[in-house]
Amino acid sequence: MALALAVATGASAASAQDIEPRAFANTPVGVNFLIGGYAFTRGSLSFDPAVPVAEAQLRTSSLVLGYARSFEILGMSAKFDAQAPFSWLSGTATFAGQPVDREVDGFGDPRFRLSVNFLGAPALTLDEFAAWQQDLILGASVQVSVPVGQYDPTRAVNLGTNRWFVKPELGASQRFGPLTLETTAAVTLFSDNSDFLRGQTRSQEPLYSFQGHAIYSFGSGVWGAVDATYFTGGRTTIDGKVNDDLLRNWRLGATLSFPLSPRYSVRLYGSRGVSARTGNNYDLLGIALQYRWGGGL
Repeated sequence: MALALAVATGASAASAQDIEPRAFANTPVGVNFLIGGYAFTRGSLSFDPAVPVAEAQLRTSSLVLGYARSFEILGMSAKFDAQAPFSWLSGTATFAGQPVDREVDGFGDPRFRLSVNFLGAPALTLDEFAAWQQDLILGASVQVSVPVGQYDPTRAVNLGTNRWFVKPELGASQRFGPLTLETTAAVTLFSDNSDFLRGQTRSQEPLYSFQGHAIYSFGSGVWGAVDATYFTGGRTTIDGKVNDDLLRNWRLGATLSFPLSPRYSVRLYGSRGVSARTGNNYDLLGIALQYRWGGGL
């Protein structure tokens, strides 16, 4: 069994572009998860999709540490997770018609999330979970990003974003034997960045994202998924001037997870942009190691 976290999907990238299968999977109460991950990206990636750069050719390497715990809320299964990335970025881009280069390392913005399954996934002990069979699961979550990562107000590309975001999400998961189909819908709401490029104020409209996953269980804790996400919206304004940067982007990905022992598992994942109105396309490859304990394990 594995717990899906954004740490295993390239947490350094923009939130709406995360591809996360099994985000609302049921988990026995009292189980803790510690996850260490590495992700590599190449292409026109921005840590903040509102940054007005063009022709970006950037490479990032990110280490991410995440923690999660499952628990009960009024008989429903719930999870809390937190993650913090450290990244290295280098590359070139065009900003305001001029070529620029950037090389930087540091912490990105940490994220915290609470999720609750309110239908089809009751809170269960480990022994009860062994006899439980999934049918339809409906759940909801809210994620918050805290703006404490590396940020230089004189540079267009940074690892932190200097603004908060809140991301509520709804999800549904339906099992058909070894196949599980999932879908999620989310909206990301941003605070203003009041110190963008030497004191300008930048605001961003809500960013809407939709994900779909087909997950196949091969038995013995091994599963694979094919994934897709579409995100739209997010037009930005800088000091009252509206930018032509509305997002309408598609990404496709795949995930493979397998156990190493009863407490350890490994997840391999990758994704690539297949269509992007704004040119914000990149390739991502990553690996994550998960350790779990508690809850009677």
